[in-house]
Amino acid sequence: MDQTRRKKVLSPMEKNGKTFWLRIGTAFINADGSTNVYLDAYPTNGKLQIRDLDEKDLQPRSSNGEGRSNGFGDRDAEADQLPF
Repeated sequence: MDQTRRKKVLSPMEKNGKTFWLRIGTAFINADGSTNVYLDAYPTNGKLQIRDLDEKDLQPRSSNGEGRSNGFGDRDAEADQLPF
């Protein structure tokens, strides 16, 4: 897939007076210029930002469980083990 057609969806989160950007979904630009947005989480503050993917986003994830940081000192939700 053409990387220019895929975007990341972020939501600003406040912690200790700082703003962190939490990735909560993916967007795709269609051939007719419209956009499809797929959310993995709902932003409680109602704010979304759609950005181009950067080089870091295009790198493969580590297979040893070391996910990228989400700005809160935790791993990405995909890497977490849920108790249910």
